[in-house]
Amino acid sequence: MLVRALIFFLVQLLGAAIGFWLGGIWSAVWVGAGVVWCWFLVDLLRSARVLHWLREAPEGPAPASVGVLGEAVDRVQRLLRVRDQATRESDERLQGIFDALQATPNGVLLLDDRGRIVWCNQRAAQHLAIDAQRDVLQFIGNLLRDPDFTAYLAGKDWSHDVVISTRPAESAHVARLSIQLCAYGDGQKLMLTRDVTAVEQAEAMRRDFVANVSHEIRTPLTVVAGFIETLQTLTLDPQEKSRYLALMAQQAQRMQRVVEGLLALSRLEASPPPGIAEWVPVAALLERCEQEARALQALIAPGQTLRFSQFNRPEDVGDIAGVPAELHSALANLVGNAIRYTPGDGSVDVQWAWQPDGSAVFSVRDTGPGIDAEHLPRITERFYRVDRSRSRDTGGTGLGLAIVKHVAQRHGAQLLIESVAGKGSTFRIAFPAFRLRRRQA
Repeated sequence: MLVRALIFFLVQLLGAAIGFWLGGIWSAVWVGAGVVWCWFLVDLLRSARVLHWLREAPEGPAPASVGVLGEAVDRVQRLLRVRDQATRESDERLQGIFDALQATPNGVLLLDDRGRIVWCNQRAAQHLAIDAQRDVLQFIGNLLRDPDFTAYLAGKDWSHDVVISTRPAESAHVARLSIQLCAYGDGQKLMLTRDVTAVEQAEAMRRDFVANVSHEIRTPLTVVAGFIETLQTLTLDPQEKSRYLALMAQQAQRMQRVVEGLLALSRLEASPPPGIAEWVPVAALLERCEQEARALQALIAPGQTLRFSQFNRPEDVGDIAGVPAELHSALANLVGNAIRYTPGDGSVDVQWAWQPDGSAVFSVRDTGPGIDAEHLPRITERFYRVDRSRSRDTGGTGLGLAIVKHVAQRHGAQLLIESVAGKGSTFRIAFPAFRLRRRQA
């Protein structure tokens, strides 16, 4: 400011000196005054340009670069640069938050104080079958017309979630959706959605599993306890006592089979997948299955027709990589089930077929009672039975197909089931080519 005043004084003094040199004292006064007015007009024009620049922020260089106005403009520019940098950093942080919300496996919606959608991620749009751009500022109650959610939204008790049934976008199945609201700010709400279909299914399977295990073990225990009480309280002749002991042994064996099946499933689930270092001859595997199958057939269904595929050519012989005990268990389970459930005048065909791509299919086809289509999706669940009375009559534990499925998955194979009620069933295990090697002719 002192420099500006000094320059103004020097300019005025210079004008007065020029005026005095040209015309005396009065000329010095008029020229000095003219110089002052010129200075004032130029300064006013510069101030107006600076003010316009501050108001409109036009493109181009700053209107002043020297003097007090130049310093003010420079300070404003520095403040603007700091503000722009802070704005960019804030936008980047906000975008990072939105990206994180987009990446979360749960749905996230931001609602204003009137319950309208301000923003939502793609997962929430998929859960609620809405459009993330089109449905912005739409009332959530108009888009999600579920009575339970409507009551939950109006009740304002959001300390817990609400579970509703919905049909997600691009899905043909009904899903179970957990929704919870959280209030924040001035009446705004955060809405979280989570697909709990798999959780509820797992919980239902757990309940069924516990109930089935309890039933499978409680029934033979009740029988054994009843026989023990009979033996303790009544005097029986040796023939009756022998019959009761035989029934007790039968029920004990049934419990033992259930426990062994559960332990086998537990080992399969806990152990890592088998490698490809151990090779098992397919012919030896099928030969062992055939020996056990014919012994079982002679015991329970001597009139059945049992056919195994024969390896008459050298190129039919091959090896499979895996755990021998697991592979034998899976194949023998399928053959044993077919023999047990096929009538005495029926037939069971067991085949091993090589495929052109190097894979192979082990198939068991029977002419038994077959399975209704409604049971096929759940037939491999633990303890799931199509006919409980018939399953127990044949000595089944309800764990065989579950073990077969686990063994197939551990060896990279796939269990395929085809069945028509009254016309028999076909069970196939399709083994991948990388676990097989076929010998050359």
